[in-house]
Amino acid sequence: MLRTTLRHLGATAAMLVALSVLMFGLLRATPGDPVAAYMDPTAAYSAADIAALRHRMGLDQPLPLQYLDWATAALHGDFGYSTQHDRQPVRAMIAERAGPTLLLMGSGLILSTALGIGAGILAALRRDGPLDVALAVVGSLGVSSPAFLTALLGLFVFAVRLGWAPSGGMTTPGVPTTIADLLAHLALPAAIFAAGQATLTMRYMRAAMLEVMNHDYIRTARAKGVGEVWVICKHATRNALLPVVTLTGANIGAAVGGAIFIESVFNWPGMGLLMVNAVEARDYPVIMGSALVIGLFVLLINLLTDVVCAAVDPRIRVR
Repeated sequence: MLRTTLRHLGATAAMLVALSVLMFGLLRATPGDPVAAYMDPTAAYSAADIAALRHRMGLDQPLPLQYLDWATAALHGDFGYSTQHDRQPVRAMIAERAGPTLLLMGSGLILSTALGIGAGILAALRRDGPLDVALAVVGSLGVSSPAFLTALLGLFVFAVRLGWAPSGGMTTPGVPTTIADLLAHLALPAAIFAAGQATLTMRYMRAAMLEVMNHDYIRTARAKGVGEVWVICKHATRNALLPVVTLTGANIGAAVGGAIFIESVFNWPGMGLLMVNAVEARDYPVIMGSALVIGLFVLLINLLTDVVCAAVDPRIRVR
């Protein structure tokens, strides 16, 4: 188990370095001069002023040295300063936005996992029945619908037309923040976030349950007189959860992309909205810092998923 964890930890570190190199190179390859983001558009700059600013920022060095300087500072938690938000430290901006994103993603993942597992079990137990067909249709719609379209439709139907939920934000402006107000703003974006994830989880759970229910130990348990509820809950569901655990971890990357769209549509003050605004403003330090933190989060979730799978199923451990 220790060897498996160390192997995955090394792979995670290598992927994080590769991700940072790729992001740094892509941003440097985009059109435009990063120095322009730090210049006052109303002021006049001479060539000497621009050269001095470029030297102070280290942009006159070769690209590998620029990356090493940035990576060294990032290892110490220094992602630089925003070019658009009154030179605020990027680390402080990320720390402020990480909580809302984790709240949205955590609520959505918990809800989607619970709904997906429950629906998958019901579909497997009612194979080829009306309930199974209906869930299959819903699952196909959920998987094929992009996150931004689902978010816009949900906003229009439930917030604008029906008025069942607030149309955006995390709290009501001008009103003291309460748990009830927070939950009211969280309900719709979390439900929309969970919708796409739950359908995929349901399909995997259904397939895993159908496979497990045909195994010999299930027939043996039934032959011994074990109750059907106990057979399903303990013997079948427990052994069918491994692919669902793997799927949940693998879906974190897609979930992050969906969260970015949902945060933009609902004006949810999280990492996704911060990154979208930074891209629109060409705020390079915020883009790099937030992308690195999001990538690190995804890689750590995948690492945790691999470790959990190795703990659940000893066959996949490194011997």
